[in-house]
Amino acid sequence: MKIVNFKTTVTQEDYSIEADVTPIGRDVLIIVTGGDHPHIGDVTTMTKDEGPETVRFPSHDGCRHKDDFVSARIAKKIQAVLPDSATITAGIHVDGITKKQIAAAAPMGDELGERIAEWLSQ
Repeated sequence: MKIVNFKTTVTQEDYSIEADVTPIGRDVLIIVTGGDHPHIGDVTTMTKDEGPETVRFPSHDGCRHKDDFVSARIAKKIQAVLPDSATITAGIHVDGITKKQIAAAAPMGDELGERIAEWLSQ
């Protein structure tokens, strides 16, 4: 069986967020990155019937990364169409981020989730 990945990018307010989806058997791994310094800020896991649950990693300033703001939105959009489980890593950092760029993260996450859900449904 050939594994077919799916990659999609959304752009708003002068930055982009990308989702790279890899099927692993009946499960999916989704890597979400974006901005000036992509990284892994959190991991969100779920199944079709359980979760999501998120682990937020420490950031450089001693706080916890908040990338689950995007991964949780994606999780909500894809849960109903999952064949089994999903693991989502997310890490988005924009230098000098503005309030408009922060506000854009929500609709960008929703759009990524909708695109992934459509792809999973096929």
